[in-house]
Amino acid sequence: MREYVAWRILTHEKWRSLLATSGIFIAVVLIFLQLGFYSSVPRGGMLVYSHMRFDILLTSDAYSFQARSGNFPRVRLYQALALPEVASAVPFYEGAATWRNLEDREARRVFIMAFNPQDKIIDAPELVRQAAVLRQPDTVLVDSANKPEFGPPDVGRTVEIGGRAVRIGGTYTLGLGFLGVGVGVTSAVNFSRLFPNQPLTDVNLGLVTLKPGSDAEKVAAELRRLLPPDTRVFTRASLADYEVGYWVKATSTGLIFGFGVIVAFIVGLVILFQILSTQVTRNLKQYATLKAMGFTDRYLGGIVVRQAVLMSVIAFLPALGVALLAYQSTRQSTGLPIYMTLDRVLLVFGVTLVMATGSGLLALRVVRRADPVELF
Repeated sequence: MREYVAWRILTHEKWRSLLATSGIFIAVVLIFLQLGFYSSVPRGGMLVYSHMRFDILLTSDAYSFQARSGNFPRVRLYQALALPEVASAVPFYEGAATWRNLEDREARRVFIMAFNPQDKIIDAPELVRQAAVLRQPDTVLVDSANKPEFGPPDVGRTVEIGGRAVRIGGTYTLGLGFLGVGVGVTSAVNFSRLFPNQPLTDVNLGLVTLKPGSDAEKVAAELRRLLPPDTRVFTRASLADYEVGYWVKATSTGLIFGFGVIVAFIVGLVILFQILSTQVTRNLKQYATLKAMGFTDRYLGGIVVRQAVLMSVIAFLPALGVALLAYQSTRQSTGLPIYMTLDRVLLVFGVTLVMATGSGLLALRVVRRADPVELF
């Protein structure tokens, strides 16, 4: 009965109901976007790591995130190899340099990653297939997600990196994450030519692989005891926790997007409350008549809450569709790994229902003003 009355009120005032639904629609889209950015930022920090083959990661004690990893002595890798559970410990180099197209000579920042091609430490079919290309002198592979200003990634095209002429040997696809707007991969030998001030005895990351059956947590604890304080030790799980903590807590990311969710929720709540209050006020005599017939404030309040829930459900479906399109557009334009998940859909739907119920409950005070005495 209350559902029917609520629906009749909404359909009787179509344009006002449409206005309210549009406001809720905008609020739900904003919540989807803010949550998407909030969750994708730590995932962006782990984007390249997710393709690396390691059980334990060694970094400098100055490590902030991958693009600011610092460096530590390569001898730490040999010390790690002393543990019987360690199968391999290989170096990984990275650094930022100046990229110049020969056509316009404009300086751009490019992030270069390097390793020994025979180690096959990045799980990407294009890199494995082009291992021989990486060994060629002054040759780099570039990520297909690089921004257009870096020019066409044509094989054989010559550019300058760090003031040195370098040939593009091919492309691969990993994604940029937060490494920059342009990323490339080369061999450790080529890296030493591009970054002459960084000797190969100083590594940025150490990728440690364990023998089958080894406990990564126990080995990591032993490495922390064995290695000097200039080296940090991460398991995959602790690295993921660190990246989430860094991007959500240590940077403004968590504050901006987390606060955005709260603002979007409040905006939707206020819009819906204002619309419901206006609708109840205009129909105050009808509510008073129902009171005179014996219906309680609680019963009438249930009608108002059902109006709010109906409008929220109607707004949710198109908001979900727009959010999916926005996620896809963001991935294509920025490379940020933002994806819709079932958990997020259910979470936002729950938040939407809470928003609707809350606004309905706030509007109850207007229902209580309906006095049957005023009918006479």
